[in-house]
Amino acid sequence: MSEGQPERTGLAWQRTALASAACSGLLLHAAATTGHAAPLVAAPISIVTTVVLAAAGAGRGRRLRRSTAPLSPVLAATATVLVTATAAASLGALLTTLSSGH
Repeated sequence: MSEGQPERTGLAWQRTALASAACSGLLLHAAATTGHAAPLVAAPISIVTTVVLAAAGAGRGRRLRRSTAPLSPVLAATATVLVTATAAASLGALLTTLSSGH
């Protein structure tokens, strides 16, 4: 593995966690400004996703600096499910909010 690869991988996980944090903020903002419950229901999913991605990314970066161990299939599946759930919940919140005229 090239010397810069662990850093690039760690940065990719950090960017994904940051995007999830931005999504959480937008959902909380939508809940506060529209008064709808749908964004407030989706926000905790996004927050959990952010925490998991940030922790997993930090751990993955450390492991890659020590060895070329492959990504755990459980971690990959968990991250995929959480990101997909966040996207689906966010879309549902958006559609619910838009359909009510806000």
